[in-house]
Amino acid sequence: MRAGVSPMTVSRVINGRDGVRPQTREAVQKAIDALAYTPNFAARSLVKSSELRIGVIYSNPSAAFMSDFLTGVFEEGSTHGARFILLKGDGGRPPSPEALHELVASGISGAILTPPLCEAQGVLDVLQAAGLPIAAVGAHRCKDAVCVRVDDRRAAYEMSRLLLDLGHRRIGFILGNPDQAASAERMAGFFDAVREVGDADVRVVQGDFSYASGLIAGEQLLNDPRPPTAIFASNDDMAAATVSVAHRRQLDVPKELTVVGFDDTPAAVMLWPPLTTVRQPVHKLAAEALALLVSNIMAGGPPQRREIILEHDIVMRQSTAPPPAAEDA
Repeated sequence: MRAGVSPMTVSRVINGRDGVRPQTREAVQKAIDALAYTPNFAARSLVKSSELRIGVIYSNPSAAFMSDFLTGVFEEGSTHGARFILLKGDGGRPPSPEALHELVASGISGAILTPPLCEAQGVLDVLQAAGLPIAAVGAHRCKDAVCVRVDDRRAAYEMSRLLLDLGHRRIGFILGNPDQAASAERMAGFFDAVREVGDADVRVVQGDFSYASGLIAGEQLLNDPRPPTAIFASNDDMAAATVSVAHRRQLDVPKELTVVGFDDTPAAVMLWPPLTTVRQPVHKLAAEALALLVSNIMAGGPPQRREIILEHDIVMRQSTAPPPAAEDA
């Protein structure tokens, strides 16, 4: 040992225990710093206790998404006797580095992440440096993690084809959080469909998956001199906000404006008319991710990379119709 002390003494210093002289503690700490040593907290937590402790790290602006996600995590976790420690970032931003380090040091066995943090490199760096298994729901960029998602591009293509097949040619698209790969994939699917018809007039505006951003985006699209006859929002919260904007303008949905969303969260059916949307099985995504995370933890060894893609569906409700007959659409 570089500090010239026993492994037991090193363990006491790392774990902050008493029984070490100040000068010895200082020497050990200098050696740790010089070697850039990082303890494997996942292994240490399993040695200290048989209890399965899972960190749930989230900062999602959609309350409906989070409700489905947490239900899936908690229900699956109950079958494994898991205990959850929740850590929240604000406004779509990651928790502070200090908070992340405290979570790791608490002895968690692994962590599960929601969008947009599933692809936040700063969060992943802290967890991976500690050797913790990670499950990321909705992530497209997987490295040493379990990633569970739907085929966002294909799903958005199918929804866009539905609008085009109804006869819509003036279509607005509300983009999601620009920091999430899923946002770019959904926009790519939208343009895959648009290119197939060749005569569509489209406009893309930026959102961030929050209801508030949907209000702003809906106003931008409907303020256009030739507004769209259909709007595809990248999630249900923004689609619901767009319907609210349409109602405020006394537009009939769907006779004068078709609106569709993505996710099929409770927000899709808590307004009139209920939304036609892409069903992303958030509950199942979360449960599958947690089951794979637990399997990874119990298997031991280094964290595993694995990508799972679940099926989506197009759910038809009352927010879609052909464009108004009087419109040159």
